[in-house]
Amino acid sequence: MMLRNRRNEALFALALIAPFVAIYGLVFVYPTIRLFMISLTDAPLIGDGNFVGFDNYARLPSDRRFGTAVWNTAYFVLITVVPGTLVAFAIALGVNRLAGRLQAAILALFFLPYILPVSVVYLLWDWTLNFQFGIAMYLFDMLGIARIPVFKSTAWFMPAVGIITIWWTAGFSILLFLAGLRTIPTEIYEAAALDNAGRWSTFRRITWPLMWPITALVLTIQLISQLKIFDQVYLFSVGGRPNDNVVLVYYVFQRAFQSDQGGRAAAVAVVLFVIVIVVSVLNFQLTRLSGGRDR
Repeated sequence: MMLRNRRNEALFALALIAPFVAIYGLVFVYPTIRLFMISLTDAPLIGDGNFVGFDNYARLPSDRRFGTAVWNTAYFVLITVVPGTLVAFAIALGVNRLAGRLQAAILALFFLPYILPVSVVYLLWDWTLNFQFGIAMYLFDMLGIARIPVFKSTAWFMPAVGIITIWWTAGFSILLFLAGLRTIPTEIYEAAALDNAGRWSTFRRITWPLMWPITALVLTIQLISQLKIFDQVYLFSVGGRPNDNVVLVYYVFQRAFQSDQGGRAAAVAVVLFVIVIVVSVLNFQLTRLSGGRDR
């Protein structure tokens, strides 16, 4: 009887997870396998191609645009992930000290950009920083400062898009940090106050260690998101220098949709897939070890 019950429970459990496994295999596992198979051919965007082995991968080290894409992606991750996480944490600490409707209003102001589609974000910042008619450029004229072609200059493009991305995506990170801050028992802070602990000491010894799991989560989410950046770079590159500002996903787009080289685009996509997995795992391990030392 016991064996029959266990068998029934196992069958019931399999019946519950079968839809998820089927959908997961259909929308992720199968496309991933197909992507790798296409990367071994010279297929166009639509249609089959001849098997070329690892030739598409062998071409990548000598491909100048691929090297530019890797560098730009790494640079973008460097200027957005950690700074964006720190900015969101600092804002969450400030918002957490507020109360009532004021806190709700301030939180809504910071979260509002996150719900905007990327096309609206592009229009807002193009109206602000456009070299010819941007609001900021008229302010520069009033102050006697020379206009800066932000989205047409290689030196200014990535930092500008990075700042815009932090502004756009900080709202979700702020919510995660606020949720973490509200789980810290007030009794701990009261005990620290009785021991005459200062604000910096309280933050360093209580808030930061207890918030480290949330910080690691935000860092991981931001890292994965920024490695896959495409929309902002694509939109803000219109009329500029797209080949100098190309990132990995943009390069996949160029190879697939502009050059009709599906096999080569698939090879770059596989490389990006591996980079995302490896970097995410390393980031998780490093944050876990750092968190363990802090505790």
